[in-house]
Amino acid sequence: MSTDAAPLAPKSRPFYKNLTFQVLVAIVIGILLGIYDPELAKQLKPLGDTFIKLIKLVIAPVIFLTVVTGISHMGDMRKVGRVGGKALLYFEVVSTVALAFGMIIVNLIGPGRGASTAGAKLDSVASYAAQGKSFDITKFLLDLVPENFIGAFAKGDLIPILIIAILFGAALTRLGEHGKPIEQLLEKVSHVFFGIIAIVMYVAPLGALGAMAFTIGTSGVGVLVNLAELMGCVYLTMAAFVVICLGLIAKYSGFSIFKFLRYITEELLIVLGTSSSETALPRLIDKMERFGVARPVVGLVVPTGYSFNLDGTSIYMSMATIFIAQAYNIDLSIGQQIGILAVLMVTSKGAAGVTGSGFITLAATLQATQIVPIEGLALLLGVDRFMSEARAITNIIGNAVATVVIGKSENAFDKDTALAEYRRFFNDPTLDRI
Repeated sequence: MSTDAAPLAPKSRPFYKNLTFQVLVAIVIGILLGIYDPELAKQLKPLGDTFIKLIKLVIAPVIFLTVVTGISHMGDMRKVGRVGGKALLYFEVVSTVALAFGMIIVNLIGPGRGASTAGAKLDSVASYAAQGKSFDITKFLLDLVPENFIGAFAKGDLIPILIIAILFGAALTRLGEHGKPIEQLLEKVSHVFFGIIAIVMYVAPLGALGAMAFTIGTSGVGVLVNLAELMGCVYLTMAAFVVICLGLIAKYSGFSIFKFLRYITEELLIVLGTSSSETALPRLIDKMERFGVARPVVGLVVPTGYSFNLDGTSIYMSMATIFIAQAYNIDLSIGQQIGILAVLMVTSKGAAGVTGSGFITLAATLQATQIVPIEGLALLLGVDRFMSEARAITNIIGNAVATVVIGKSENAFDKDTALAEYRRFFNDPTLDRI
């Protein structure tokens, strides 16, 4: 995108004007309000909801415009198919590794062993169970194709919008030179939407404050103590996955995962505050282009990754399933765990297309396997909101890494641009590697 869209705060500016600092302070204030004045904290929910709605307002057009102009710039549908195929293969492999990673760790640590199931009542998760039971993979796949052009944008579902954008971009490419005026118009319109994002980001600290205050004020810190072992296990597992699995992938691709994480800190804090990776999607698209990944690759990989590359969600679902089994003293055999893993590989792909995805797709998995009691979901109700932050952060890191990896594999990554961006971002002209 244009370099004047969503500018990053220069290091020379006062620290209190830096978005990272502002969001971090807002999160801390939200936590303190939730602890010491829960009633006031709950009343701040509209702040978080409004910020998320403002971001969702531009997500659909940003995805559409980015994908269409990306495909049009690529100009060759065979190349589009190759990039898309590589991305989907990468997503499937890494998501499966994430599922297995979570399953191995939860078996080794065993956070569910000895957990009380006395409060696990089916009534408390009846709505999730009903939606999980009605989840049908065939219907999910059919729903990926929208009934009409406008309807997809009205619902805001990413995958149907992505499909429309791919079809539109393909048709525009076939027009050749006759399609250039349309491409240039869409390019200019995209600058407007990224300008809107730059304006919306001024209220990001308020959104993070409201969302975090409501979360702590509603759930309280008591549930954190009761399920501290599970939460610690999930957070440590996701951190280990990022450092070990994604770190090795990044190293193989020629960049440092730690330096890269510092580069996307602002996006991670926004996700932490709002518990939604969607809030950082437009900025991530812009930032990956700044980092040197070609626009066509960014336009295809980032939106697709938000629907199919859910590393954090995959880890959580596998760990949550085994945790419930451990709590009920169900000794799962290796074969049963592999069977659950196979089911999770399917149901986790539906996570992006279902409202309340984490719990509903987990319910669908338990319904499908008929091994672990579905009422065990009630054990997770109190801390699910806190763990959703870890899921969202891991998801966005996974998608950012995937974008660079696919870009490098397509020779669509400019290392000199990335190095120049690092030097500017870190305010260190001596940096000589990414």
